[in-house]
Amino acid sequence: MTATSPRIAAFADRWPKLVALLLGAVSATGFAPLNLWPLTLLALAGWMALVAQSPKGWRAFGLGWAFGVGQFVAGLNWIATAFTYQAAMPAWLGWIAVVLLSLYLAIYPALAAWGAWTMRPIGGAHFAAPSYLLAFASLWALTEWLRSWIFTGFAWNPLGAIAVPHIAAPARWIGTYGMSAIVCLLAAVLMLAWFHRRIAATALFGSLFVLWGAAYLSQIGGGADSAVRSKGTQRIPITVVQPNVGQEDKWEGSKADANFAKLARLTTPKDDTPRLILWPEAAVPDYLEAGYPAPYYDRSPVEARLRLIKLMNRDDLMLLGALKLELDKTGDVVGARNAVMTVHADATLGPRYDKAHLVPYGEYLPMRPILSAIGLSRLAPGDIDFWPGPGARTLDLGAFGRAGLQICYEIIFSGQVVDRAHRPDFIFNPSNDAWFGGWGPPQHLAQARLRAIEEGLPVVRATPTGISAVIDADGRILESLPMHSAGRIDTTLPRAHAPTLFARYGNILPVGFALLLLVLAIAFRRRGR
Repeated sequence: MTATSPRIAAFADRWPKLVALLLGAVSATGFAPLNLWPLTLLALAGWMALVAQSPKGWRAFGLGWAFGVGQFVAGLNWIATAFTYQAAMPAWLGWIAVVLLSLYLAIYPALAAWGAWTMRPIGGAHFAAPSYLLAFASLWALTEWLRSWIFTGFAWNPLGAIAVPHIAAPARWIGTYGMSAIVCLLAAVLMLAWFHRRIAATALFGSLFVLWGAAYLSQIGGGADSAVRSKGTQRIPITVVQPNVGQEDKWEGSKADANFAKLARLTTPKDDTPRLILWPEAAVPDYLEAGYPAPYYDRSPVEARLRLIKLMNRDDLMLLGALKLELDKTGDVVGARNAVMTVHADATLGPRYDKAHLVPYGEYLPMRPILSAIGLSRLAPGDIDFWPGPGARTLDLGAFGRAGLQICYEIIFSGQVVDRAHRPDFIFNPSNDAWFGGWGPPQHLAQARLRAIEEGLPVVRATPTGISAVIDADGRILESLPMHSAGRIDTTLPRAHAPTLFARYGNILPVGFALLLLVLAIAFRRRGR
């Protein structure tokens, strides 16, 4: 240990929660856009050592909670930016929302810390013992999985996201939450090395390296197999459009025509090759379906569709974000759907996908009678709440293959993005990241890349302000458009791999992996090693 170690230890002994809070904030630098993942590993290792020294379980819980608050406040700072686009609420309320959300989300790291603390060796043996470290990795993964579905779930920034793209290959077997456990185990390697447990550190690192190597070779093999299967098949041309329409302009009625002109200019065909045209979430304000009350139409559905097909070749197909209204028996509008519409070049509509995983306070207001009475409103404009769709769905696009759809926020939910009974050829993720600040879009992109690796499917993202991207089935970005710029991507759709292990079984695999680590932790503890 260095000469400064006693001073650091003394400060940590006096202000343990403050140290945990700071370590949590440092750990968030491993997420995009900073990608300082070595700092995340160091912060995790320091926090794990701090928790192990707690004299009581409730203090371990408190240290876990403080760490979580630091990580989530730093990592979710982009949420505060969303409030700057909502005139009905003051901008400063955004930071209060970030803190309040973080206070809740921090419960999950707190539970992991408390559970790992209870797994320390009997008799007060050294806190770098395998039982403690394995339990920590296991319980972090399990609590992260719980965070993804309790109270509709908030799965943003799983720890495994810092592994993208370099060491994320095992996600094809054990998913994102399994990768989060591996990140904890890598931090455990640092702890073991710090406390001169060189044999244990080498053994653990060697095991992780073998796992990664096997997954990487499997990934390469899967890519070769897919190339052989698709040899000679026609690649599907796609055009991804990013108009650079900011959130402050998106819902401004006077700017609707100018916004459409940006989309139109970037969509005009360069030749007569049939293309799949991909526009962002809520790309147009027009209602494309007939049957709604007349006051809702700025132009007729026929007129709205005709101006779309003017941008298309004879055999083109367009997927675009649009809104659908829900009517009651009397014909009154009672709800809306955030949808992706299919528009054929003859102006007919094809299959539609309705967003299933809605954003609380963004697309609907929970407890609306109470919260609206005190002046709160949705972050997205409008007084009508969105209704959820039935879930992941595959759309048959004929000559353009089968598309899995996930609108914006939905792509972050590992294991929930594909209809496994009808496996698509790719995932289309139209999004609106224009109100996500500087940190939100790259974090969103990193999580989309994890979905590609897990499912063995290419992912195509179209956003109004960036980051739009074409991601192959190994999670690599083949083409992209930077934030706050207008542009288009003309390319062909990457090939899908054969279904990965995760694609077949979903989150039963990371949960099983975490439980296996927990069983090993219990076994080590009973042996007192």
